[in-house]
Formats: sequence, structure tokens, C-alpha cells
Amino acid sequence: MSTKDFIEKDYYKVLGVPKDATEAEIKKAYRKLAREFHPDANKGNTKAEERFKEISEANDILGDPKKRKEYDEARALFGNGGFRPGPGAGGGSFNFDLGDLFGGQPGGQPGGFGGGLGDVFGGLFNRGGAGTTRTQPRRGQDIESEVTLSFTEAIEGATVPLRMSSQAPCKACSGTGDKNGTPRVCPTCVGTGQVARGSGGGFSLTDPCPDCKGRGLIAEEPCEVCKGSGRAKSSRTMQVRIPAGVSDGQRIRLRGKGAPGERGGPAGDLYVVVHVGAHPVFGRKDDNLTVTVPVTFAEAALGGEVRVPTLGGPPVTLKLPPGTPNGRTMRARGKGAVRKDGTRGDLLVTVEVSVPKDLSGKARDALEAYREATAEEDPRAELFQAAKGA
Repeated sequence: MSTKDFIEKDYYKVLGVPKDATEAEIKKAYRKLAREFHPDANKGNTKAEERFKEISEANDILGDPKKRKEYDEARALFGNGGFRPGPGAGGGSFNFDLGDLFGGQPGGQPGGFGGGLGDVFGGLFNRGGAGTTRTQPRRGQDIESEVTLSFTEAIEGATVPLRMSSQAPCKACSGTGDKNGTPRVCPTCVGTGQVARGSGGGFSLTDPCPDCKGRGLIAEEPCEVCKGSGRAKSSRTMQVRIPAGVSDGQRIRLRGKGAPGERGGPAGDLYVVVHVGAHPVFGRKDDNLTVTVPVTFAEAALGGEVRVPTLGGPPVTLKLPPGTPNGRTMRARGKGAVRKDGTRGDLLVTVEVSVPKDLSGKARDALEAYREATAEEDPRAELFQAAKGA
């Protein structure tokens, strides 16, 4: 977040709360918006993803009493266009560098803001006060990987090994980038990893330092392995638990399982995209499993009990009512996929009347007798009547 963003963005408007909102009201508004715009609930919607980031940023500031106070004070000072020239300042615009205000006057001479706003904004923007030379921790990169599960593993959950490659602190130089492990503070950014640039309108924004690439350190003798970057490619294998009930194409986030951080920074996150193989018998529809069960004409017409297989469990018996039509779907409750709350969906059983290709003599005689007994019945009569009336 840049200084300009911090001052110009109206985080109260982002969360839809008044400026005198209580902590409880801010928390309630954030939770409501977070549920609505969460990436898991808006897959593929980039606008919702950006909105979620904006909401999270607003909650990070307004949800912390100290940051909120600093934000309110900064908005009061600079949010309406900054300072105006006082008497005797002359005409025209009055340009100033926020670094002068926040960091104190050069040399620490009295009369500046040294130690006041510099300390306030230093914590938020990773900038120190006057004369501060420190390097900041850096969060590790996020990693994305893929895993293919069998149909049963996706329903029941599984622990799978994942081999991942990512950038990690170089082992040869212990992440310092220097061959001897003694890098020096970058003189350009004075160890902050950032440099100021003018953006017009009197504001000074920050960019990553071009000399140290944002690290705040420069190697006297660059490490031969990482070429002075302090980072090197690392491969590792870890066991990842895939929760029960995942679906094909689902993206799972594992916090802190990504690339290691730098200078004590937190690790990134691991995103796993799940691919699920097909099953020869079962299908899936949301949290329910599906299966097609063949039945004889006699079972469909006269009714009866039919044994149905389940995934990973004993068969269940379903009762067919007399006159069950072809394609009817029945439900075996609690025999489906695992939901997020630990309960299970259902098994949807579709009946398919099986027509034999070969008949024994006895079966043929029985069917001939049935045809004679129902000769006066025409199952297509209503069809033709409807066609004429249309």
C-alpha cells in the first residue's frame, strides 16, 4: 500500500459504515461483505476477487484501533488536498514531499516532525523515521500445484505427496546474497528497499529500489549460487491432506505451505488444484452420488426389492413400487459425498428397465401370453390424441 492510497482511499465507504462506526459494526460489515465476495463463492470472477482484496484492506486498517486512529489523523491532515500555502507563501501550488514531513528535516534539525508522524507512517508503510536503516522481512511467494485423485479418494479424502519447486533462501550464503555472508546496507535506499519518486500534485510515492531490487542489502561479493539475490531454487516433497468431498477443478488454499519467507518473513500459501478421475459405476451431482441400476420388466411392473451398491460401504436395499416407470430416480439418504459440515449427501438411484436380447422358450411363451392378454391396450393412444389436438 502506498502513502497516496492510504490517504486517498475511503475505507469507511468500502465497508459501507459511517466514520463513527463501532468496532462491532465494522466487524459485522466486513464479515457480510467477505462472505459475498469471497473468491471461493465467486470462482472466475476477477471483479469479485478485486473487491474482496479491497474489503480485506479496509478491514485491516479500520479493524485495528491503532491503525484506524492513524488513518483518521492522516485523512484529516491530507485527505482534502494537503496543506495550503500560508501567508507570504506566494501564489501557485505548494508542492511538498511527504518524506520531509514523515521523516523529519535533514540532519535531525529541530523544527521538523521527526519522531512523530515518521514513526506513525513508518510502521504502516515499512518506512523508518529519520536516519533509520533497517531491512524488512519479506513474505514468501505463493505456490500453485496440481494433484489427481481417484473418484473414491475425492469423496473420502486422501493424503498425497506433492513435490514442489520454489524460491527459498539460498543455502550457500544463508540468504544474504553475499559470498562471505556480510552484505552491506544499500546506500541508495538506506536499507529500506524503497525509493521515493514524484507523482505530481505534491505527493511522493515509493517504488522498489532499483539497485538492491527491494532487498535493502547489496552483496560485496555476490554469491556464486544465487548471483547476489539471496534466493535460490529449492525442491521439496511434502504430504498434503486433501479434505473429503472435493470436486473436480476445485482450488484448495493451504496457508503457510508456500515458499519460505526472507529475513524472518512468513511463508507464502500453497494452492492445490484438484483433478478427479471418473468412476466406472458412480457419478456425482453436487454433494450427491448417482448410479443407474438395471431392473427386469417384471420387477418394474410388479414391484420388488432391489439391492444397490454404495461407494465404499455395504449395499442398500430399495423397494420398487408396482408400476415403476423406466428412468425413475429414488434416493438413498446419507450415502453420497461428504459435505463441508461433515454430513453426507444422498445416493440418487435411477431405474433402467433391462430388455433381454435372448429369451428362453419358457420366457418367450410367457411374453406371448402377456401380449395376448393386453392386446386391447394401446399405450400410444393418448400420444396420437394429443398430436391431433395440438
